[in-house]
Amino acid sequence: MFNKMIAAMLPYMPKKMIWVFSKRYIAGETLNDAINASKELNKNGMLVTLDILGEFIKNLGEAEQNRDQYLNLIEVIEKEGIQGNYSVKPTSFGLLIDEEICFQHIRAIVAKAASYNNFIRVDMEDSPCTTKTIILYRRLKAEFPKNCGLVVQAYMKRTLQDVTDLLDIHSSENPINYRLCKGIYVEPAAIAYKKYEEINEHYLEDLEFMFQKGIYAAIATHDKPLVEGAYKLIEKYNVPKDNYEFQMLYGVTPELRQSIVDAGHKVRVYVPFGKQWFGYSTRRLKENPKMASHIIKALFVRG
Repeated sequence: MFNKMIAAMLPYMPKKMIWVFSKRYIAGETLNDAINASKELNKNGMLVTLDILGEFIKNLGEAEQNRDQYLNLIEVIEKEGIQGNYSVKPTSFGLLIDEEICFQHIRAIVAKAASYNNFIRVDMEDSPCTTKTIILYRRLKAEFPKNCGLVVQAYMKRTLQDVTDLLDIHSSENPINYRLCKGIYVEPAAIAYKKYEEINEHYLEDLEFMFQKGIYAAIATHDKPLVEGAYKLIEKYNVPKDNYEFQMLYGVTPELRQSIVDAGHKVRVYVPFGKQWFGYSTRRLKENPKMASHIIKALFVRG
């Protein structure tokens, strides 16, 4: 109850107070901040995926600005020689306002990445976006079979069926590339699993299905039991190292992340940055009120 109360108050708290907590999990406000963070991660043997914050926009002018920011991001990152790719949230480009305009903006970004033989990950957001995002991904995959991937969420009851339905666009020459995460949005029990053990069970079920079908799996988790479960499945199916990777959020469980690198597995870190960090932080905290207690701790442990 206390955490929920704190989380509800977050949007009204001073930005400086929220930043004390957020700075650990966000590279910074500027592209230069993201470059520096990415170079440091590369130096430590990790790849990155870059995300400009700003989902759930209110008008199509913002969508156009976000598209232009991504086109510039790709240009700069490629010139800097950073080892990484890019993640986009469809609502940043107007998915809930105009689906066709959203598609055209993201298509332009994927085309830009493809010109450098690079890759765009289409993030999955809350349930009103799921079907729209899958439709968008199908269109992108048809035109850029090697340059785009999708996120799926293990806590959604529809996920295994969605992954099965998408097998029609999967082939050994152009495999589907998924990021499999647990899911962070608050969804009703009718459509989403709620219990920790239940979510983990379905996560590993989804991952096993991907390995069975030769799908590229980006194993996105900070949960040690899931990491260990993934290790067992990788061994069981003798999955080649070039057909999976682990992914983690910037600033989260760095010790576990390093242990995966030390064990010889590919690791990619999700690096969010941008001036819209406040909205991103408060949304994440409202979605996961338990994190609110970390803010209280952060206020007293500076550095």
